Amino acid sequence: MGKQARKIVELDLKEVIKDLNKAYCDEWLAFYAYWYMAQIVEGPGYEDMSEFLMKIAKDELEHAGELADLIIKYGGSPTAHPMEIEKNGNAPYPGIPKNYADYDKIIQIVTDAEAGAIDVYKKIAKKTLGKDDVTYQLVTHILAEEVTHEEMFENLLVK
Repeated sequence: MGKQARKIVELDLKEVIKDLNKAYCDEWLAFYAYWYMAQIVEGPGYEDMSEFLMKIAKDELEHAGELADLIIKYGGSPTAHPMEIEKNGNAPYPGIPKNYADYDKIIQIVTDAEAGAIDVYKKIAKKTLGKDDVTYQLVTHILAEEVTHEEMFENLLVK
């Protein structure tokens, strides 16, 4: 990112990079949890649940890439060591159910993680609104996708 682009950011870039890096770590944790559950899910209709989880996992990996790109453009470095990812995130690893056929538990894990992501991106959006247009645009884009993910999984819950 050029000098003028950095100059127009009306926030401490180190703080922005820290916020983005924490969100980056969250995305990796979500990606891995969803990807892993897509591999191990079993029970009736497991192919559909696996496909659903894999689609969301790919979105989370894309988010991590978008965040990494912006972190680098701002002169930072995304968290590099896998052992640092959970420690540097906003939330712990979402985990997986003990029973691989417990769809309600899988859905709860995903919807809880997505709700946490929504909160994180909303906070970053509020902080950057009118002060860092580039970050604001990226996080509101990701926020919209996280809202969609939450809704998709909530719609699977038996009511």
